Amino acid sequence: MIIRGDEPEQVRLLRRLYPPGNYFMQGNEAVAYGALFAGCRFYAGYPITPSSEIAETMARELPKLHGYYLQMEDEIGSIAAMVGASWTGFKVMTATAGPGFSLMQENLGYAIMTETPLVLVDVQRSGPSTGQATKGAQGDFFQARWGTHGDHPVVALSPVSVEDAFWEAVRAFNIAEKLRTPVVVLFDGVLAHTREQIKIPDVSEVEITYRKLPTTEEEAKLPFGDPHGDGVPPMPLFGHGYFTHVTGSTHKENGLRDVYTPEVHDRLVRRIHRKIEKNREVYESYEEHFTDDAEILVVSWGVSARPALGAVLRARKEGIKAGLFVPKTVHPFPARRMKELSGKVRAVLVPEMNLGQVILEVQRYVNDDVILKGVNKIGGVPLTVDEILREIRGVA
Repeated sequence: MIIRGDEPEQVRLLRRLYPPGNYFMQGNEAVAYGALFAGCRFYAGYPITPSSEIAETMARELPKLHGYYLQMEDEIGSIAAMVGASWTGFKVMTATAGPGFSLMQENLGYAIMTETPLVLVDVQRSGPSTGQATKGAQGDFFQARWGTHGDHPVVALSPVSVEDAFWEAVRAFNIAEKLRTPVVVLFDGVLAHTREQIKIPDVSEVEITYRKLPTTEEEAKLPFGDPHGDGVPPMPLFGHGYFTHVTGSTHKENGLRDVYTPEVHDRLVRRIHRKIEKNREVYESYEEHFTDDAEILVVSWGVSARPALGAVLRARKEGIKAGLFVPKTVHPFPARRMKELSGKVRAVLVPEMNLGQVILEVQRYVNDDVILKGVNKIGGVPLTVDEILREIRGVA
């Protein structure tokens, strides 16, 4: 694991193994390398199309960095192993696809309730069920938010290119560590298997965040307290001399189980929500293109944002004032900016590789007098520039 003080050796290893420069790689590899640069040194996983190259890359590269790769018996065991490793101090990651993501939901809820930092990459594929196992899709937007039961917050990111996948993996780890929470990366099978040139930076250019550790014995005794008022408790690590009790049941600030007292449950779950709601500056991210004078706003995410940008560029050449809004953090959705932009346009189009998911989130922030229309495609084939442009022309 990387604990403060270990960085010099890890920096030397990263520079020697992956010197700065241009590399040609697929999206799944970029996610893996981003995780390595962010400090991930433990991966537990079960291979599943179309995410398997992430596991393959981590299995090959982690031992070079004194890290550990664990081939688990299934996805349930994978996320369980990650929770355990995280509590010993490792930065941890796993990757899966839709069916495996479904199996991970119970322990994702456990990780949320126990405030365990981890990164879970879901390389979305066409479903339901086995669906088109080798084809990409964007059908897991709501699963990421509501897949596990109960009242819970979720942070989910969505890269739009191979190079972006590298940096969003880094960002996912930094958010997980800073807020002591699981972070989901909603990738997709198209970008996962796309090969592009990316620039690997010098390791010194990569911001690395570490979780807060207790500074006093009193803090260590309250692993679920709020000593700093930001909702994020310091995390006493197993094996570091602390007595720490961790349970997915409702628990008091000292970690001990109390499933009968309403005030204990209310205080715990509200704080877990508050630490996400009140720290938007830590995770909220989006891109804008030509939104200053846009009359038609295209809102798209992940792989669909790429043809969406192409369509906006062509529309503007035709004199149509189109703009593009790309949420990079899809949960919690960038509501304030979405509302501001939708208030200045007469039409909003939402291209995505599903039958309409993000559009239902966008709908919450669009006035009734604004045309709202989905541009949807399924079958494992991404949207094209022409298909989106045709819809832009239709509302122009």
